[in-house]
Amino acid sequence: MSNVEKLLRSRDYSTIRAESSPSGDNHWLYMHDNIGSGMRPCFRNDLLDDMWSFTSSIIKRDSERRPGQLRHFVLASAASAFNLGGDLELFSQLIRANDREHLLAYARRCVDGVYGLHTGLGGDVRTIALVQGDALGGGLEMALACHTIVAEEGVGMGLPEVLFGLFPGMGAYSFLCKRVTPQLAEKIILDGNIYTSDEMYKMGVVDVLVPKGQGEIAVQELIRQQQRAPQAHLAMNSVRNIAQRVGYDELMGITEVWVDTALALGDKSLRMMERIVRAQERRLGASNAA
Repeated sequence: MSNVEKLLRSRDYSTIRAESSPSGDNHWLYMHDNIGSGMRPCFRNDLLDDMWSFTSSIIKRDSERRPGQLRHFVLASAASAFNLGGDLELFSQLIRANDREHLLAYARRCVDGVYGLHTGLGGDVRTIALVQGDALGGGLEMALACHTIVAEEGVGMGLPEVLFGLFPGMGAYSFLCKRVTPQLAEKIILDGNIYTSDEMYKMGVVDVLVPKGQGEIAVQELIRQQQRAPQAHLAMNSVRNIAQRVGYDELMGITEVWVDTALALGDKSLRMMERIVRAQERRLGASNAA
């Protein structure tokens, strides 16, 4: 019955809202909880700090796990967007400074996070992305790392990095290839189009598509269904980590290609990146005024 317990807020964070059931079986993390303060809904370092602090706190050691205990982690957003991706303002600054060390450090932190979600936060957790607003670039990558993507209708989802000469370098290709053919994965990446969640569902990228406003209810029902057969879903986590595993070394190898590609970008690409940052800021201002 853990899935129907009242969720309690965890300790205060500056960028997220984290809630857990008293039993510790059910955890929800809402990104961008303070978006009204003017922060863009992207993966800033402070957001990554809070996200990985919380997810690390719910990972159990082998000695702490109870046989047959299936837990759930839901990644959602408190903002109108799920996540608009990497911190392009930071990328531009680091690229202009030719600062490979810090760009790689940022990429590694993202890889650590998506790898944790992909492997079930130690193996006993089913991870669910609840996409109720646009998921672009790294935002979509983070959703793809989860076991299940639940999306509301009419949401924008895509990988637009090609617009400024880059590709999504924190797992998108690897995770997409577990859901669609490599040919379709490359098309999605290289076209740079923004698809609707409805289109992504038809392609097989989104697992569960629900009407606008029904996302949380759908996730709660999914958790209830999986808790009826916890042993089977725990076993499926193990099977998935054997048959559909994306290795850490694979993710890091790809992200190093991403870093080197980013550092080779010219001024035209960087100015496009900076224009996108300004567009995100305008979007945030319009959202706050609504």
